[in-house]
Amino acid sequence: MNEKITPQEIEIGVVGLGLMGCSICTCLLMAGHPVIAVAPIPIDLLHAENRIRKHLLKSIEENLIKGELSSYLSKLTITENYDQLKNCALVIECTIENIDIKKTVYNKIENIISKDGLLVSNTSAIPISILQQQTNLPNRFFGLHWAEPSHTTRFLEIICGNQSDISLGEYLYDLSHFWGKEPTLVRKDIRGFITNRLMYAMYREACSLVENGYATIEDVDRACRNNPGYWMTLVGVFRWMDLTGVPAYHTVMKDLLPTLSNNTEVPKLIDDIVKDGGKGVLNAKGFYNYTEEEAKLWEETFTEFSYEIRELALKYPIDVVKKKMEALKAEKEQ
Repeated sequence: MNEKITPQEIEIGVVGLGLMGCSICTCLLMAGHPVIAVAPIPIDLLHAENRIRKHLLKSIEENLIKGELSSYLSKLTITENYDQLKNCALVIECTIENIDIKKTVYNKIENIISKDGLLVSNTSAIPISILQQQTNLPNRFFGLHWAEPSHTTRFLEIICGNQSDISLGEYLYDLSHFWGKEPTLVRKDIRGFITNRLMYAMYREACSLVENGYATIEDVDRACRNNPGYWMTLVGVFRWMDLTGVPAYHTVMKDLLPTLSNNTEVPKLIDDIVKDGGKGVLNAKGFYNYTEEEAKLWEETFTEFSYEIRELALKYPIDVVKKKMEALKAEKEQ
């Protein structure tokens, strides 16, 4: 990590102030950055400050950050005016997954920021190599794929497009450590990047199991919580196979892989929900049925969990064994 980076001296812009845009703003403020938050649609102005304020208050309450709320909010500017992005060294686009809308936003941003400023997208679906074709300087364009809530999770993918300058990607990799991330630098662009390709394979198989009557929605969720949910905070899939015996997975793959779903259509299970207007807890209508009170409590419970699981996960960073080895070596040398 580049210790010469000083977040307090790096102004960052965030364009798009929905749920994720607000949690990204929070993460950057917690790291000490001055943040220019631009609302492309006026309705975002009604909710953005309150969302960010709540995130910061909860983070202070949970001892993620120190100091007064006012010291963080003083570094936040919420505006509809793109001109205020003028001094930003980095601008993060967080608009909806529509190329035409993103292109319009990129034009507005690039008309303001300097040629040295970096431009990134929080897209989770559109390949970076396609998006950077919509920009004037594609070499300075990258993907920054966050997870919600952005200010508590360790996850971040930095994605290079075909025309991205890898050295700038490495700078973003260094910078993101100041945001409390254990980032992944995806040096070669691929649709869905890394985590979405893994997770959507699991989503598809989950839908297939339910649609074909092998298990209920509750059964599948219970299996996920109590197996991968048990170990994934500590290790990823490859370390897990190392820990539990690689040959066993080799044997199982030969028999199991041919039976897994490889359907290229959206599963009927999720298609029916969306066609019926379901959005999950956002409107109390999804794979599960919720009362409004239950939906609200699930949102609150997820927020509580995100802080508690963060506290546990931070005890086991990616280099936890390396640090233990260094401690053992130091003991032996004494």
